[in-house]
Parts: sequence; structure tokens; C-alpha cells
Amino acid sequence: MTLTRRALPALLLATPALAQPAWPTRPVRLIVPFAPGGPADILARMLAEFFTPRLGQPCIVENHAGAGGMIGTRVAASSSDAHTLLLGSVSMTIVPHLATQPVGYDVTTDFVPVGLVASAPFVLVVPAASPLRDLPGLVAASRTRPLNAGNSGNGTLSHLAIEVFRTRTGAAVESVAYRGEGQMLPDLVAGNIGFSFASLSSALPLIRDGRLRALAVLGPARLEALPEVPTLAEQGVRDVEADGWQALFANKAVPPAGIDRLRALLAEALADPAIAARITGFGLLRAARDPAAFATLFTEEYRRWGEVVRAGGIRAE
Repeated sequence: MTLTRRALPALLLATPALAQPAWPTRPVRLIVPFAPGGPADILARMLAEFFTPRLGQPCIVENHAGAGGMIGTRVAASSSDAHTLLLGSVSMTIVPHLATQPVGYDVTTDFVPVGLVASAPFVLVVPAASPLRDLPGLVAASRTRPLNAGNSGNGTLSHLAIEVFRTRTGAAVESVAYRGEGQMLPDLVAGNIGFSFASLSSALPLIRDGRLRALAVLGPARLEALPEVPTLAEQGVRDVEADGWQALFANKAVPPAGIDRLRALLAEALADPAIAARITGFGLLRAARDPAAFATLFTEEYRRWGEVVRAGGIRAE
């Protein structure tokens, strides 16, 4: 093969691009915006363990808890580092709308959604001793006497879901804020509140041992764990869905080739039987959306929960 003088410079210019090192070139940080020991932390450590030998670089989990996940999310966004990831949650689509001051990042531009890791669908539950047996009965009862509905904290997903439920059904409901499901669920079991929207992982043991009764699923389909419980949509109430998902995000500085590699590794991890078993063992569902579908979901949830926060005048406490 003979190179002309005109072709030689073009080849020389192309060579550096071909010689670019593969991502990653150094250790990868995986930020968890919640405390060690919780579902997000456990999921992150499973992924880090799976990624490390396959990336050829250590994947190191860092916990930066506080402010509903805002502190850790800010750390992951502000680094502008091509080796920083975030194990984010649905709170990313809510917290920025609650803040009275700028949060210091923009989840829609500072991160690239890599993919959904796990879903935590919510269910409508009542105390086992409650006379309420179905959704129409609950709505009708509330119009006779307003019901207290427990939520896991001001501005949380369960709080916003109650606000949407009240709007869609016309139910007379007073939302009662607790400091987490750990405080709220014992009060519900005791009958001190009428109902709640609770995460499947927290409510399922109480449903199975007969202390709570599930009336509806806040998702698009019935759950394998509760096949007899219909969705809200099946009972005539649409557009009231709540899913406490966990997902992997990359700092916007991660190159496209790195994003592609992460998506392939995430799919491989979720297909691993041992990881799948651990996810379902936490009462979570394995991700069922492809990366493009999750990116659409993320954008839609950011818009939807923002509208709910603004309509209700909800602010962080």
C-alpha cells in the first residue's frame, strides 16, 4: 500500500484518537447519598464488588448521607470527574423541588442515567382490624369521616402519593408525617392511623403475618408477591403510581464509551442469579426497564413530582 503526501497528515491526526485509553483509567468512586447499611448502600456494594474485576480498576463505595440524599448527590455532581458514579433513588426527582435554596446541582444535566437497578413498589395498606376491605370502601368511608393517612416524612414519596391520591379520588384524607416508615408502620398496625402507602419491602412481612391488609398496588401491574391485590388502576384510580426505585447514574464527565460499558456491566450484574436473589430477598424487584426506558421514566418523574410539590405548596422541613 502506498500513501500519498496528502493522505499521510490525515492518518497522523487520526492516530491519537485511536490510541485513547479505555475507560476507566483509575479507581471509580460510587457515591451513595444515604447511610451505610440501608438498601441503597447494600445495592451499591453488590455492584461495586461485581464491577471491580470486570473494570480492571477498584470500584470504591463512599457514603455521603444527609438532607434526603441531597448532600451525596451534590458530591457526585460537583466532582466533574469522569470516574464518579452515583447510586441514586427516586428522591432525586423530588428533593430539588422541595428546597428553598439552590441545591447546588441539576439532576437533569449533571448526570447521565445508566440504568435502573431495583424497584420498590408501594402498596396501600390498612390495619388488619380495619373494616375497610377495598378501595371504593375506603374512599366512601373517608367522605363520612376523614381518614388519617400516615406518610414517612414531609416531602417523601409516600407523602406525595397521598396528595395525588386525594386529588384523584376526592377522598377526605389528613396526611400525618412520621420520621420514616420505622416509626409510621407500628402506629398503623396499632390502628392509630387509617391507612398508608408503604414500600413493599417494609410492608410485606406485616402483610404476611396478618398485621396489615393490602388493598391496592401503586404500580402498573400486580405484584408476584401479592398476586391477589389489584392495582389502583384496576379499581378505577389512574395516574397514582409510586415506586421507590434505585438506579445507577454517572457524572456527566464520564465518556460515552464508559456509559456504554457501565450499561453492559449493569445488565450482566442484574442477570447474575446470586445478585438477583439478594435483590428479591430485600423485598425489591429486579430492574425490568432498558436504559432508554429508564431515562424517559426519570425525566417524567422529575416533571411529575415537581408539579405535585408546587401544587401542594410543599417545602422541606
